[in-house]
Amino acid sequence: MTLSKNKHGSAAAVSFRISPVAIGCALLIVGTAATAQEAAAPQQLETVTVTGIRKGIEAAISVKRNSDSIVEAISAEDIGKLPDSSIAESIARLPGLTAQRVNGRAQEVQIRGLAGQFATTLLNGREQVSTGDNRSAEFDQYPSELLSGVTIYKTPDGALVGQGLSGTIDLQTVRPLNFSGRTMAINLRGEKNSLGRLNPGGAGDKGNRFSFSYIDQFADRTVGVALGYARLDSPNQNNYFRNWGYPSIGTDPANPTVINGVTYNNVRVPGGVQIRNESASQERSGLMGVLQWKPSKDFETVVDVYHSTYERSAIQRGFEAGLAWGAQGLNNPVVEGGTRTGNVQTGGVLTQGDWLGVKPILRHDLNDREDTISAVGWNSKLVVSPALTLTGDLSWSKADREESIMELYAGTVPGSTGALDTFKVNFPAGGGLPTLTAGLNYADPAIIKLVDSGGWGQAGYLKKPKVEDEIKSVRVAARVSQDFGFFTGGEFGLNFTQRQKSRNINEWFMDLKTTPTTIPAGMLSAPNSLGFVGLGNFISYDAHAAAAQFYNLRVHDRNRDIINKNWIVKEDITTIFAKADIDTELLGMPLRGNLGLQGVNAKQKSTAFTILNAALDTAPVTRGINYTDWLPSLNLTWQVASNQNVRFGLARQITRPRMDDMRATQEYSVDNGRAIWTGNGGNPELKPWKADAVDLSYEYYFGSKGYVSVAGYYKDLKTYIYSQRLNINFKDRFGTLTPPGSVTPTSDIGEFTTQSNGQGGSLSGVELAVSLPLSMVANVLDGFGVQASYAYVESKIAPFGPADARPLPGLSPNTYNLTAYYEKSGFSARVSTRIRDNYVAEVTGFGADRAFEYAKKEQVTDLQLGYEFQGGAAKGLSVVFQINNVGNEPYVEYYNNDLTQTRQYTRYGKTYLFGVNYKF
Repeated sequence: MTLSKNKHGSAAAVSFRISPVAIGCALLIVGTAATAQEAAAPQQLETVTVTGIRKGIEAAISVKRNSDSIVEAISAEDIGKLPDSSIAESIARLPGLTAQRVNGRAQEVQIRGLAGQFATTLLNGREQVSTGDNRSAEFDQYPSELLSGVTIYKTPDGALVGQGLSGTIDLQTVRPLNFSGRTMAINLRGEKNSLGRLNPGGAGDKGNRFSFSYIDQFADRTVGVALGYARLDSPNQNNYFRNWGYPSIGTDPANPTVINGVTYNNVRVPGGVQIRNESASQERSGLMGVLQWKPSKDFETVVDVYHSTYERSAIQRGFEAGLAWGAQGLNNPVVEGGTRTGNVQTGGVLTQGDWLGVKPILRHDLNDREDTISAVGWNSKLVVSPALTLTGDLSWSKADREESIMELYAGTVPGSTGALDTFKVNFPAGGGLPTLTAGLNYADPAIIKLVDSGGWGQAGYLKKPKVEDEIKSVRVAARVSQDFGFFTGGEFGLNFTQRQKSRNINEWFMDLKTTPTTIPAGMLSAPNSLGFVGLGNFISYDAHAAAAQFYNLRVHDRNRDIINKNWIVKEDITTIFAKADIDTELLGMPLRGNLGLQGVNAKQKSTAFTILNAALDTAPVTRGINYTDWLPSLNLTWQVASNQNVRFGLARQITRPRMDDMRATQEYSVDNGRAIWTGNGGNPELKPWKADAVDLSYEYYFGSKGYVSVAGYYKDLKTYIYSQRLNINFKDRFGTLTPPGSVTPTSDIGEFTTQSNGQGGSLSGVELAVSLPLSMVANVLDGFGVQASYAYVESKIAPFGPADARPLPGLSPNTYNLTAYYEKSGFSARVSTRIRDNYVAEVTGFGADRAFEYAKKEQVTDLQLGYEFQGGAAKGLSVVFQINNVGNEPYVEYYNNDLTQTRQYTRYGKTYLFGVNYKF
C-alpha cells in the first residue's frame, strides 16, 4: 500500500491495485543491474497493524477517503480475520451491494442493482476465471482468511483494466514487506447447523474451519514471504419445497370446470410439488503464497500464488408428484383472491384441496461437484528516474469444474393395488410453505420399489457437466511524474488478455436391469422424515450401491438441449490505456483526480455445433467478430474542506457478453404454416453492454473514525443484450438447406431467434451511508458504533425484451444494511443485518441451464461475540462465537410476480460457530 502527498499537502490516492507486474525477465535483469550500483540499505517502511473491529473500519475508511475513484472498501481486522464467515457476506454489507444466496451462503455479488455478470472480479488487480457457466465469480471459492481486503470501484479510471458496467471488485492478499516483523496467526472454529442431520448416511450437522498465516522478512527486510492456508469442512442441510407451476383451471367457457357444484373460471392451481431434504458435505482448501523482493528503493518484484479446491457431495431424498398435472381429480377446493358470485369463482389461487389419484415419484439424488481455481501473478516495478517508473505484469489463472448429477426413481408399481394416493394440500394465505398429508406408507419397502414410477421412459438419469476457464494476461506500463499545468503526471501502457472457456455435458438415461426391483434390506437405511411439510417418513436407501448393482446407462446425446450445452468461446482482448493525474485548485480548494482513455480491441469466436436436420446430425461451426470500443473516463475529487469531499465521475462503461450467449450453436427448421425458414442459437458476434455513466457524491469525514456520504448515479445504456427475432439469409448462414418435412420455403430469408444487441434504457440510483463511533455522540457510549446504508435503484431497461416486464436480474429497488458493534477492553460484539427487496434471481433450471425466477424479499442477520486477551501469557489469543442467519431466513421464489404463488421455499437453518484465534 502506498500513501503519497499531493502538492497541497493533502492525502492523495491510496492504491491497493497492483501495478502491472513484470515486463518479464528483461525488467528483472535491469533491476538487478541497478541494485548493483548501491548497497541495499534496509528500507524504513510504514508499519501496518490492523487489529480489532474499529481498526478494520478505519483502514477501510482511509481507502475510501483517499481514492481518486468512488469506491467502497473492506479491510481485515487482523491477519486472517475478515469480519464475516465468507468474503461475499462482507462485500454484501457495503452501500449499494447485495448478494444472492446459493446453498444458504452468499455467493454472487451484485453492484447497484446489476447481476454478477455486470461486474468484473480481480485478484491483486488481475481478472479472474470463474467456475460458473459465465464470467461472474463465485465468491465462496475465495476463503476470507486469505484476503487482507477488498476494494470495489464504482467508477473506473483509465488504468483500471477489465472494468465492469456496474463496478469492479478487487480482492487483495497481503504484501509481507508492509509488516514490521514476523507475524503468524492460527484460526480454528467448530460449527453446527440447527437443522441437524436430515438424511441418514448423509453429511452430518457439524463441521470445522482451520486457517494458518505466516508473514516474515529476510535479508535486511529486502525479502518478504507470506503463506496462508485455509481449510473448510462445512456441512449444509436444507429443507426444500418446490411447486412445478400454476396452471389455470376453467379456461374453456365451452367446457367449464365444476367441482362440488361450483364453477371455477381462470383459477390458478398448483401443477405439482417436489419436496426433499438435502444433506451436503462441503470441503474447501485454499492456499496463498507471496514472495516479495525489494533490494532497493528503485526496484521491487512480487510473485503471488493462489490455489483453491472445493468439493461438494450432496444427498437429496424426497418425492415429486403431479397435482393439476397428474392427479385424477380435485375435491374441496379453497380459493384465495379473485371474485366469488354465487356458485361462480373467477380468478384467485387455490390454497386448499384434496387431490385424488396422485402417484408420487420418490427421488434419491446424488450430486457431486469439484471445483479447482489456480492463479499465478508476477509483478515488477523499476524506478528509472524520479520522473519515470516502469511496471509490468504477467499472470495466469485457470478454473475447472466437474459435476456428477444422478437421479434414481422409486415408487409404487404401476397398476398395482394402492398405487394411487390422495394428497391433502394446504398452502398458507399469501403463499409460503404448504402442509400436506398422504394416505400411503412411503417408508414401507413392501410397496415401494425401484421402478419408472412416473412412466417417463427411464428409471433414473445421469449428467456430468464440465467447465474449463483459462486466462493469460500480460501488461506493461510507464508512470510519468512531471508537472504539466494542472496535470502532475500519469500512466500509459498496454494490456493483452487471452481467455478460453468451454462447457461440455454428457448425459445418460438410467435403465433398471429388472423392473420393478425390490430394494434389498442391506441397502436400506433409517427412513427420511419430511415432517417440515407435515408428511411422515419416506424410504431411504444407499443410492450409490443401488446404481452400481441394478442400473444400466443408455447414451442420451441426440437431443437439442444437450447439443446446445456444448461450446467453446475464445477471446483476445487488447487494451491500450492512458491516465493523466490531476492535481490543482478550484476556488482555492484542492482538486485532484484523473482523466483517462482506454481503447479495447476484442477478437472473439466460438466453436460449437450446427444441427443440420430432423435426425439431429451435427457439424462443427466456428464464428466470431473483431471490434474496438473507446472508453473515456474522468474522476474528480474536490476537497471543499479539510474533512469534506465532493466527487464527480464521468465514464463510458462496458460489460462483455455472457459466455453462454456467445456460443456458436445453431439449428434451423421450417414453419410449415407460413412456409418460412426458422432457427435459433447463440451469437458469437455479440458486442458488449455499453453505457455512459455519471456519478456524484458528497462525503463528510469525522477524522479517520467515521463518515457520512450521499451518492447518486445515472447510467444511460447505448446497447444491451436480449433475445430477438432477426431476419437473416439462411442459405448464407447454413449453406445447403434440407427441409425437415414436405414443405420447402420459397425464400432463403427467414426468422432466427438469438441474443442480440438492442438500444435504449437507463439505470439510476441513490446511496446513503454512515459509519459512526458513538463516542462522538456521548462519552458514555465509548466502544459502541454503527454502520448503516441504504440504496435505491430505478431501472428503465427491458433486459428480456420490450414485451417482457421482468426487471434486470439481481435488481432490488431498495436495500438496507445495518451493523451495530461494541469493542472495548478486549470485549467485542457485532450484529449485522442486510435486507433486500424482491428481485429476479438467476438460478440453475431444468437440464442444468440458467433460468430467471422471482425471489422474495429477505432479511439475513448475523451475530458475533468475542474476547481478546490483553496481556499475560494468553496475549494474542482471542475467542469468538458466531450465529449466522439468526432468524433462519428462508430463500423463497415465486411465479408470475405474485407472492401468493410460491415456486420454491428453502430453509437452511442457523449456523453456530465457536472458535479461537492466536496471533504471535
